[in-house]
Amino acid sequence: MNWFDLGKPRSKFARFLDRHHLTQKEVSEASGLSKATISRLCKGNAFHPSFKNGKIILTTLKKLTNKNVDYSDFWF
Repeated sequence: MNWFDLGKPRSKFARFLDRHHLTQKEVSEASGLSKATISRLCKGNAFHPSFKNGKIILTTLKKLTNKNVDYSDFWF
């Protein structure tokens, strides 16, 4: 799925944010991670967070969505 058919590949993480109507800015502010880090993780599946940042992101997503998300849902 391309975001507004602009040809930009979206990662599983980005599609999750889209489905739950979360912006990169909201996740960045709630997690304390930079918007650049969140943005990089939304640009296709080539990028993976460090263990520390992955744990922070998952904790944040659980709080924002009340969903049980796991590292393997987005990254390998």
